[in-house]
Amino acid sequence: MSLTMYDASVTVFLHNLKQLSHLLDKGLAHAQATGIDPATLVQARLAEDMRPLSFQIQGASDASKLAVVRLTGVAAPSFADTETTFEELQARIANTRGWLQSVPREAFEGSEERTFTMKAGATELAFVGQPYLLHFALPNFFFHVTTAYDILRHKGVQIGKRDYLGRA
Repeated sequence: MSLTMYDASVTVFLHNLKQLSHLLDKGLAHAQATGIDPATLVQARLAEDMRPLSFQIQGASDASKLAVVRLTGVAAPSFADTETTFEELQARIANTRGWLQSVPREAFEGSEERTFTMKAGATELAFVGQPYLLHFALPNFFFHVTTAYDILRHKGVQIGKRDYLGRA
């Protein structure tokens, strides 16, 4: 059986969003165990000019949804990017996962060759489905997941590679 665009996108997004939820669980437990205000972790950054943990969760959510939208044309829900608590971030992940699970495999038929454009500031970028997924969408998604991991780790949360990877 060959690898499908659904397998290379939705299943990857679902697994890694689940791991992102696990990382947030560990972050909240750390805050509670050490007496840190959880809001401090939600707004934590690796560097002053980088976005906070909350944005990284929103970014992973949006990257996964927008990739599927661009590949399939299936409309996705819009989220307001107003999450300020661990509970709200967990709900964002759960809602994203729920929507991804609702997209049928059949919607990906022909998506390898689907062409589309997207705006990046004033620039309009043209893409073809498979290269878009492999060279833009997945790296963008993993950038946000990894940055969320790094923020939590930097703030003392006891997480490691197994927490990031999970089980296949």
